[in-house]
Amino acid sequence: MTETKPTRTVRRGRIFPEIQWSEEKKAQWKAEMAATRHRCQVIFEKVKPGVIKTHYNYFMAIDPDSEDYFIDKNEEVATQMARKKNQNAIPYIFVINETGVAGRI
Repeated sequence: MTETKPTRTVRRGRIFPEIQWSEEKKAQWKAEMAATRHRCQVIFEKVKPGVIKTHYNYFMAIDPDSEDYFIDKNEEVATQMARKKNQNAIPYIFVINETGVAGRI
């Protein structure tokens, strides 16, 4: 008869403990994301009046570096079109409506 282990070792903690962000790095990342969102918001507000009548509730993926935007009914397709143009950039997604967001919390 085989013996079973009487106790199981419970491992707690981070999966990758060597990857830890400092508070400064977290603050820097948040500031970069806020700056990127602001740059994209400016582009969205500039383009919105021209496309809101024809593409209401469509998704708009904006590349902040090249200031290109891609519009599609499907969020995934708009993101893929933006990534095809510039693979390294992370597009910011808006919904073409009065607020630019998809829902409310």
